[in-house]
Amino acid sequence: MAVRRDQIMKAAIHHLNENPLASMAQLAEAAGVSRATLHRHFSSREELMLALAHRAHDRRERLQEQCGLAAATASQNPKALAEALDALIVGMIEIADEYGFGLTDYTLMIEPELRRRAEELEARELEFYAAAQRAGVLRADLPVRWVSNTVYGLMATVRESLRHGDVARRDLPRLLRATFLEGAGPERGGS
Repeated sequence: MAVRRDQIMKAAIHHLNENPLASMAQLAEAAGVSRATLHRHFSSREELMLALAHRAHDRRERLQEQCGLAAATASQNPKALAEALDALIVGMIEIADEYGFGLTDYTLMIEPELRRRAEELEARELEFYAAAQRAGVLRADLPVRWVSNTVYGLMATVRESLRHGDVARRDLPRLLRATFLEGAGPERGGS
């Protein structure tokens, strides 16, 4: 039975989340294939990592579409923005879990096409967060990039919490919502 490229990529993702510095030999072993087979699909570790990064960007783009990010942004409707925000934040849990190894791999960002795609995806989210700020769904006194970076940081927190078994997977949506919205939600008076 021939091993498909997709099977190798799935095994590599799983193994890289355990060991982000895994060698091609280790990734081949994790995928249950020989190094020769792995090299038939990916000529180098860099090629494999780039393919996985593109796959992560594809998943993030699908999430943005599933959340209705563009429509919510255009609507300026607080309810639509709040619903899209919740779907985005909760949906990012799966991306952080699956592609967590890439969250802190800055070497992937030197590839021009990956950088372009990442900037394009982030631009959509920045526009969305700014619309949510204007509608009162998120605090307007925070720089929009700070809001975006907070979400990014929370995705790294999700990854680490799952990797170390610090929280139950079923608790992540509640924890993520509470952490993000109590820190970036509308001001509620106070000090």
